[in-house]
Amino acid sequence: MTTSLVLGAGMVGVSTALALQENGHQVVLLDRQAPGRETSYGNAGIIQTEAVEPYAFPRSVSEIARVALKRGNDVDWRLRDLPRVAGPLWRYFTQSAAAPYARTIAAYSQLALRASEDHARFIEPAGAGELIVRQGWRAVYRTPASFEAATAAAQRLKRVYGVPSEVLGADELAASEPALQRRLAGAVHWTSPWTCRDPGELVARYAALFVARGGTLTRGDAMTLQQNGTGWRVLSEDGAVSAENAIVALGPWSPTLAKTFGYRIPMVFKRGYHRHFSGQDGPRVSMLDVDNSTLVAPMNAGWRVLTGAHMASPGATPASRQIRHATDTARELFALSEPVEATPWSGTRPCMPDMLPVVGPTRHKGLWFHFGHGHQGFTLGPTTAFLLAELMTIALVNPLTLPLLPSARGWT
Repeated sequence: MTTSLVLGAGMVGVSTALALQENGHQVVLLDRQAPGRETSYGNAGIIQTEAVEPYAFPRSVSEIARVALKRGNDVDWRLRDLPRVAGPLWRYFTQSAAAPYARTIAAYSQLALRASEDHARFIEPAGAGELIVRQGWRAVYRTPASFEAATAAAQRLKRVYGVPSEVLGADELAASEPALQRRLAGAVHWTSPWTCRDPGELVARYAALFVARGGTLTRGDAMTLQQNGTGWRVLSEDGAVSAENAIVALGPWSPTLAKTFGYRIPMVFKRGYHRHFSGQDGPRVSMLDVDNSTLVAPMNAGWRVLTGAHMASPGATPASRQIRHATDTARELFALSEPVEATPWSGTRPCMPDMLPVVGPTRHKGLWFHFGHGHQGFTLGPTTAFLLAELMTIALVNPLTLPLLPSARGWT
């Protein structure tokens, strides 16, 4: 039996453990915290099967100027953070040009379209059905111009990829969301995505399924990973753990561990913020105010208000501009009450410059990478986990057929 050690118990890591387990691996899943307590906890909880085209870096001078001058709430940055993020951001800019972006979409869209199907393989066996709502989500627009552009974009996605949606005018939107306090121009209702009322709990249920199927869950420091003869060894609270394979699924912390083995990974770090609010009147389904980059999602813990992206490396001091603006926007739309948490939550999205997740082998025998899902780790975790499990099965038969990630992705 093949033995594998999965480092990181977020959605990506837990899904990896389950997928390998289904392929006959004896798996140990290690994290410093309980499953789903880091980045996977703080997202919007949407399995975004409509997100077939990932977020590209702005290419027009006007858009870049808008971001540089902080004229919107979608992106924030601080001068002191730029030296650490400038290199990966430049790569992100170049990979967002028409030709490379088209190549990215060709691969990425196929992953997004199957995401719900892959989650379904875990949801019911994990006893997590009551966490999932199959009613889609809405993107709302304040001006006729932005609504008209969004309608055209939705029609294009339906035509090209078959992504279903419904366009709601101002009256239809008001009727469908009776708690909405402001009249808006309209909305695009993406009907195929599923939403989750507690993303961290869903990861925890997946992890419990992994344990129930015979897997081992332990706490420890992934940074203690070392080669051990022909395999790998890491220290846990229960002692040393050894395995033939080690899979790095540490999200934004992956580059730190990879660097100890000689890999320099140009990751783009996008921090997000959220806060829960109490109250009776919120959206029936998750709602994104696109013009203000504010998402309000119904969660078990309350109404979760989420922000856009703050370009800052892990460990940087949190900023408050975006969450303050998002809170004001959410309260303009709905009668939200007091915040549930004393302070907002923040976490980092691990984005790669080419917008594709890193999935596959390295030049070290038995060392595999699985990270860099950007905004869509919660969505794509099971999908890329199944792909990785397939790659590892192929490697047992003919490892020479697998490309090494550094040379394939243009980093060392």
